[in-house]
Amino acid sequence: MVSFRRKKNKDQAAAKDAGKSEPVKAAKEEKASKAAPVPAKPPTLDDIPDLVETMLNEKGEKSAAATKRIYELCDVGHKQNRVPMVCSGKWDVLTPLAKCLTQESGDGRHLACLALNNLSIPTENKRVMALGPASEAVIGGLCKVIAEDKQESYLCCICLMNLSFLEASITTILQHSPVPEGDSPVAPLENSESLLRVLEKLLTNSPAVPKSGSGKSEGVRWACGLIKNLAKSEENAALIGKTEIPKCVVENIRATTAPPSRWTSNSLEDFSLFVILNLAQWPISKDALIEAGAVDVVKPIMAEGDLQGLKATMACALLDGPYDSFPDGGEPAAKAISELMSNITEKKGKDGQYAYGVFKLYTASKAYSCLASSASKADGGSGDATKALGSPSAVALNYQIVSDLVLSAMDDADGGSKYVPDAMSAEYAVSSIEALLPSILKAGENQTKSLDTEKAAGEISQMFLTYADIAGTSDSAKASAKSIASKINEASSTARPVLEISHDLWTQYRRREGQPLDQFISQEKGIEVDESGPLDFLPCANPDSSCVIL
Repeated sequence: MVSFRRKKNKDQAAAKDAGKSEPVKAAKEEKASKAAPVPAKPPTLDDIPDLVETMLNEKGEKSAAATKRIYELCDVGHKQNRVPMVCSGKWDVLTPLAKCLTQESGDGRHLACLALNNLSIPTENKRVMALGPASEAVIGGLCKVIAEDKQESYLCCICLMNLSFLEASITTILQHSPVPEGDSPVAPLENSESLLRVLEKLLTNSPAVPKSGSGKSEGVRWACGLIKNLAKSEENAALIGKTEIPKCVVENIRATTAPPSRWTSNSLEDFSLFVILNLAQWPISKDALIEAGAVDVVKPIMAEGDLQGLKATMACALLDGPYDSFPDGGEPAAKAISELMSNITEKKGKDGQYAYGVFKLYTASKAYSCLASSASKADGGSGDATKALGSPSAVALNYQIVSDLVLSAMDDADGGSKYVPDAMSAEYAVSSIEALLPSILKAGENQTKSLDTEKAAGEISQMFLTYADIAGTSDSAKASAKSIASKINEASSTARPVLEISHDLWTQYRRREGQPLDQFISQEKGIEVDESGPLDFLPCANPDSSCVIL
C-alpha cells in the first residue's frame, strides 16, 4: 500500500522569508484571513460536515482549504481516522473528494488525490470505495485525471491500485466505461474513455525509455502496478489481451538497461514482469504475449534465481516455452516452482523474496503442470526430462493438493489441512502427475515384487478414483485421474522406488495434519461365513423358497 505525507508548500516557505518585512506580512495575513473559511486549529472528525459542505458548494481557494483539512484528518499522523471517515456512515467524504478531482485548481485536485490515496489503504475502506454508492464517482474521477494526463495521474493510478488489492473489486474497476447520462452502456473495448483504453493510451503514448522520476515515468510505472492486479482475473485478462497493453509491458522489459538483480520492488520492470506472469495464465492474453515475443524476453531472466527469476520461470512455463529454454535441464525451475507451491500450502513466504499471499496456488500449480507437460514432450515418454520434475517430494506435494481437495469435498471425511486448494489447483496437480508418470513409475534396478509398491499403488490409485467422482470435476480431469489410477495399478507388480517414497512422504504429511490414514484404503475386507453360510447373505425375496450355499 502507498500512503502520502503532503510536502511543505514552497509558498509557505517564501511567506516565512517575506515575513521579515512588516508591511508585506500584514498584507499576506489580511489576504489569508479573507481566503481561509476554516479555523486555524487542527481539524477534528466533528468538523467534517462543515468541510464537506464547503467542498461541495465553494470553489477555488475555499474549497481547496477545506480539502486540505480533510486530507489532514487522514494523513500519516491520523491513521486511526481513516476507517471511521469512510465506514462509519456518519459522513460522505468520498463524493466531495471525487468532485474535487474535476477541479481545474491544481491544489484542490492534488489534495483530493492524497486524501483518497490514504483512505484507500484500510481493507475495510476498499469495499466501500470500489463497490459502494460513491464508487462510480471515485473511479470515474480518478480515471478522468489519468485521461487528461494531469500531473496527479500517477497518484490516481496508485489509488486505483490500492483499491484493486480487494480482488472482488478488480472486475468492477476495469469495467469502468462512462457514458453521458441517459445513453446506453458501451463496452470498455469500444469506449475510448473507459479505464481500459485510458491505461492503454497512457502506456502507448509514453516515451520508449521515460526519464526516471518524471511525471510520465511515474504514471506508466504505477499504471503497470494497477494492471498487475487487474490481470488476476480471466475476464479482465481477456479484455487486456485485446489491447496494446501486453506489447507495452513486454517492451518495458526489453528496453530496460538495468539487470534483473537491480530491479527493486514496485519498479517499472518488476511490475511489468508481474503483468506478463498474470496475463500468461489466460488464453487470449497468453496469445497476445506470445505474439509480442514475451518468451524470448523472459528467457534470460530465468537464470537470476531470485524473485525475478521465479516470475520469469513461471511465465515461460505458462507461455509454453520449449523445455530446452529452462537452464540446467529444468532442475532449478522445477525446484523453484515446487518450493513456491509448498510455501503457499504451508501459508508462508520466502525470506527476502516474497510474502505469503503474493502468489496464488493455481498460478504456481498451473506453471508446474505446464513445465511437466513441456518436459514430457521433450523426452517422448522416456522419463529422462521429467526426472528433474518427478522428485518424490514434488510428486507427494501434488498428491497432497489433490487429496486435500478430496477431503474438503467429502462430508464424512475426518481431518483436513490448513490450506484447502481450489478446484483448478487440484486439476493442475492431476495434470502434473499424468505428465510425470514415466518418472514416477520407473522400475527399480532389481525387477522384484514389492509390498510397499502394492500398498502405495492401491492407495494412490484409489485417491485419484475418488477425486474423479467428486461433483464439479471437469471431464478432462476425470479422464486423467482414471488414466493415472489405471497405469499405477498396472505397474504395481514390480517395485517402483519413486512411487513408494512419494507415497511415504504423502502419508507423513497426512499424519502431521491429523488426517485419516485409511481414507483411501479399499474397505472391501471379504465375506465372513459360518456353518450356515455367509453372515451378510441377504434372505431370498420368496419366503417359501430356499437358498443353497455351495
